[in-house]
Amino acid sequence: MPKDWYEWHDLYNTEPKLRQRLEIVQEYIAYSLNASPSGAIRIVSVCAGDGRDLLGTLKNHPRAKDVSARLVEINSNLVERGRATIESLGLAKQIEFINDDATLATNYVGAVPADIVIVCGVFGNLAEEAELNRLLDNLSFLSKPGAFVIWTRGHSNGITYSDNVRKILSASGFEEVNFKLTATGDMGVGLHRYRGENLAAPKEQQLFVFSGIPSKAR
Repeated sequence: MPKDWYEWHDLYNTEPKLRQRLEIVQEYIAYSLNASPSGAIRIVSVCAGDGRDLLGTLKNHPRAKDVSARLVEINSNLVERGRATIESLGLAKQIEFINDDATLATNYVGAVPADIVIVCGVFGNLAEEAELNRLLDNLSFLSKPGAFVIWTRGHSNGITYSDNVRKILSASGFEEVNFKLTATGDMGVGLHRYRGENLAAPKEQQLFVFSGIPSKAR
């Protein structure tokens, strides 16, 4: 078991199910970029890791130059690696990587409401359903009407936790566009579209409490 999230991300090099999850996430990011109206596309990524999902998609996407993005991640080593990738792609003027607490609303001011919101590797690290509801309630602060939301949720002990996420999202004004499981069936990836109104200010300054430790179920 890796000791920290930086080491955890290296599992993408050895774990087929993580690579497949990443491929699905990137597929949904590409779909969202393609489906966005012409012009500027604003993106935020919560607990962004090293940003490989978004940055790997933008590398060869024809709408990369339309994107402005803010990625928020507390692990400084992951942020450093992500910033190096941004530089190598020539996107430093468009993409900012914030090394700070992704649970705080202040780290998104000026970047939201967004056209695409990436919330991957988060839901499995919330201590209880109340925290999940809290975060999902605050997605309306991060999302503009019509925004795409891309998320992941791991399964364990035969429990399909993603079913609950899908149910709560649908009840909160998010329309399901697509959903896939990895081949092993223990990781779900969802794509929803926000059909409600943007919340001008968050209901709480702390959007959620991230309580997870490095885990393959992230």
